[in-house]
Amino acid sequence: MNPARPLRPALLNFAYWPEVRRGNERLVHDLGTELARRGGSPSILTSHPGPSARTVEDGVEVIRRRRPPESPLRLRKIQPNLTHVPLSYGELCRGDFDLAHSFFPTDALAGTRWGAATGRPALFTITGIMGRENVANLRFRKRILEAATTRSDAVVTISRAAGDAVWRWLAIEPRVIYPGVDLSHFVPRERAERPTIACASDPGDKRKRVDLLVRAFSLVRGERPEAELLLMRPSDPALARELEGKDGVRLLAADADTAPEMLATAWVSALCSLREAFGLVLVESLACGTPVVAARDGALPEIVDRPEVGTLFDGDDDRQVAAALLEALELAGDASTADACRERAGDFSSEATAAAHENLYRELIADAD
Repeated sequence: MNPARPLRPALLNFAYWPEVRRGNERLVHDLGTELARRGGSPSILTSHPGPSARTVEDGVEVIRRRRPPESPLRLRKIQPNLTHVPLSYGELCRGDFDLAHSFFPTDALAGTRWGAATGRPALFTITGIMGRENVANLRFRKRILEAATTRSDAVVTISRAAGDAVWRWLAIEPRVIYPGVDLSHFVPRERAERPTIACASDPGDKRKRVDLLVRAFSLVRGERPEAELLLMRPSDPALARELEGKDGVRLLAADADTAPEMLATAWVSALCSLREAFGLVLVESLACGTPVVAARDGALPEIVDRPEVGTLFDGDDDRQVAAALLEALELAGDASTADACRERAGDFSSEATAAAHENLYRELIADAD
């Protein structure tokens, strides 16, 4: 490869914005746009229900192939998101890519097959924490995971906790590259007058344990009766009505534009999830200068690694969570807290994440030459 030529990676994921806006899609979007901003020429290879199309979005080429029906796979409890794999492989063969970087196990099947055929690198980023509930829950899933990891030239996880799980399940030691946050998008703003706790998690996702936060908040109100809890409005109308009936709870529109203002104006943000592979919303909060409360589980302690930026709690005791929230509200009153939070967020900047990926890409390309 000519070192003067911009890197041209193919980023593969079975879905992309605006169809799906979860963790994988966010990682692919943010990495692609930052690589392009740094002078690279990435392409996103994905699928969707509509006709095939090529577009340029946020400076990145997006190639969408029509996704063939998947209902037969789902009815038989076979690993879904397989039907697009031959189409993604075809796009890789038609393109002039330096490497294939997959963010889902089935996409890695296309990436590694292309890599074996062309002699170019293929790498696979695992974006969750492996456990029995997500490794052995579908037919062929573990076999696909084993193929995706053993055939890749490098395996990446988004935290040390996720990497430890890969080692336990597959005996592979991956590299760790943390996701990045756009420090120009998440910035400090004027705080709300009332002591406000924000949670950007979906209340309908049981793994996020928003119900635990709501119960703990009722105890916080006993000490701070003026306190307010901001939650994203759930899609379930019954759950929304239930939450709206809680004293001090306010629901906000659940869209991409809500989170930056919500996190920046709050005094504290909270994430009660278990088995988080990273916890990007915590870093977004810190970038806003807002201290955080999080469960001592998964990768969350890797972010909240010092008392100046937030508080961790153990277990599922409402009183422990309430104590952590009250402690963080006190921390928010310290004039130095916002600077400490912002400094910690700088360790996870989108620039640092993109640079780490570029270094890995160039290393793999050099090894393949």
